[in-house]
Amino acid sequence: MKGTQVGEFEELVLLAIALLYDEAYSVAVLDVLLQRLQRPISLGLVHRTMQRLEEKGLVASRFGDATPERGGRSKRLFTVTATGEQALQEARRVRNDFWSAIPQTAFNGPLL
Repeated sequence: MKGTQVGEFEELVLLAIALLYDEAYSVAVLDVLLQRLQRPISLGLVHRTMQRLEEKGLVASRFGDATPERGGRSKRLFTVTATGEQALQEARRVRNDFWSAIPQTAFNGPLL
């Protein structure tokens, strides 16, 4: 298994998968990211990131039922693994540590 540290976009994709819970497939994840981030993101980037997360053991995938609207093809559904949850918790802890260490005056200083 590759390392379990996550980059910013990997963290966002993991969060989107967790948010979607049992309905997390690439197009749904893309929709969540587009809606919440308000920036352009390609489906290919989401696919590659989800693949990388699975290689790291942070998500697991399975195939759902085939549907007529998809021409009989099934969706590949993703869920966050226990290791993925730990990686998200660690990323959150690190960010919170940084935020709590910033002095109150840091954002009140003169603009350069």
